[in-house]
Amino acid sequence: MKTVRLSEADNVVTAATALSPGEAGATEVIPMGHKMATEAIAKGAPVLKYAQVIGYAAEDIAPGAHVHSHNLAFRAVGADYAFATNLRPAAPAPAADRFMGYRRPTGRVGTRNFIAVLTSVNCSATAAHRIAAHFTPERLAPYPNVDGVAAFVHGTGCGMAGSGEGFEALQRVIWGYARNPNVGGVLMAGLGCETMQIDWLIEAFGLTPGPLFQHMTIQDTGGLRRTVEEGIARIEAMLPLVDAARRTPCPTSDLTVALQCGGSDAWSGITANPALGHACDLLVAQGGTGVLAETPEIYGAEHLLTARAKDRATGEKLIGLIRWWEDYTARNRGSMDNNPSPGNKRGGLTTILEKSLGAAAKGGTTPLTAVLLYAEPIAETGFVFMDSPGYDPASVTGQIASGCTLVAFTTGRGSAFGSKPAPTVKIATNSAMFTRMTEDMDVNAGRILEGSATVEEVGREIYDLWLRVASGERTKSEAQGLGDHEFVPWQIGAVM
Repeated sequence: MKTVRLSEADNVVTAATALSPGEAGATEVIPMGHKMATEAIAKGAPVLKYAQVIGYAAEDIAPGAHVHSHNLAFRAVGADYAFATNLRPAAPAPAADRFMGYRRPTGRVGTRNFIAVLTSVNCSATAAHRIAAHFTPERLAPYPNVDGVAAFVHGTGCGMAGSGEGFEALQRVIWGYARNPNVGGVLMAGLGCETMQIDWLIEAFGLTPGPLFQHMTIQDTGGLRRTVEEGIARIEAMLPLVDAARRTPCPTSDLTVALQCGGSDAWSGITANPALGHACDLLVAQGGTGVLAETPEIYGAEHLLTARAKDRATGEKLIGLIRWWEDYTARNRGSMDNNPSPGNKRGGLTTILEKSLGAAAKGGTTPLTAVLLYAEPIAETGFVFMDSPGYDPASVTGQIASGCTLVAFTTGRGSAFGSKPAPTVKIATNSAMFTRMTEDMDVNAGRILEGSATVEEVGREIYDLWLRVASGERTKSEAQGLGDHEFVPWQIGAVM
């Protein structure tokens, strides 16, 4: 197989291997993963892949020609949105699956048991890092049920408006990490005079200070050194309490998984993303929750999701997010087609429309049950969508704050991403990259392209791995210690 055709309606195919002139109808060199025209496409005519428009011919394109950035133009596609017209509930699971999780007093279930050092402002970032760094593996050895002490620091919290979208989003992120069921204890550190006041946060979200939720400020404690010493002492007192937690059998309905992609290539929408979508369907069939995000990366494919929305109100909420992003990019003199990145394009992707159609496959086929703001708590089960940028660390930060306890991350070009307190499972779209980055990848979906596995078989492999990881098995990113620097709250609004 030298080319892949995704639909009979398409007027391009994807090269499964680099093509020379004369191979498989090519009239010029077609790099692996790139598109080749299968018929004459007149200037201005739509180019179709996935039976959907991915752009418009910028010039006349002959059969066998390379179709890429030089001759494919982006244009916003007007959509006639349908709502709740493609509702395919998950087939009932033949048996109830379980995993070994940490059942919290709130009733929610964690897959890990961390102590989180959270900051209200960048001014306390050094203190938080030094507190967390004290708790080396040797010092934590007497507490085998504690997965670690992790500092979650950020570059904002002051120099921002004390109300509005940006302030509210940061509040939700900090609150969401404090309440994530993968966190058994919290120490919150601030400076004292910042815009994001800890006392306000506690009051706004009903947090209750106690042995497992401590807070302090550098100004009140007496400076950086004393704050670090006091923070270490408080966590030392927490450790026996957090270590007392034990894993117990829990239904898969208690599992919430972030669906994410980064470093995408042409195979993302053909192998790894559809396989992840099948795993999401298996999870939803068990009563669990899959959370798609990255609003700019469903642009041009949102009509596929509105048709799956459980009702018109849910679909219209998604369209409202699309309109917000169009305005956001316009007022910042950007373009929705700023994505794909240069690496995405080298991997064969050309326009945001093409990338979005492949990215949306991560969400499987079941009904869309809810649309959330960035870092908004998840109240619905099933397949849901959370607003976020396409920037992976910022998007995953929001998903974890919303309540995700696992992250599934597909990549074609390769990624070194990992996350805490929710572990990341990485899925390679192609075997060459999987082999090259084998220490970073957990699943090879490239076998789909080679014909040695089906989308459904790899999807089942991903789902089964989720249950093992949720029960304590370490992912490749965890083995490499990733996750301490990937906490990146989306900063919305002016820095003042």
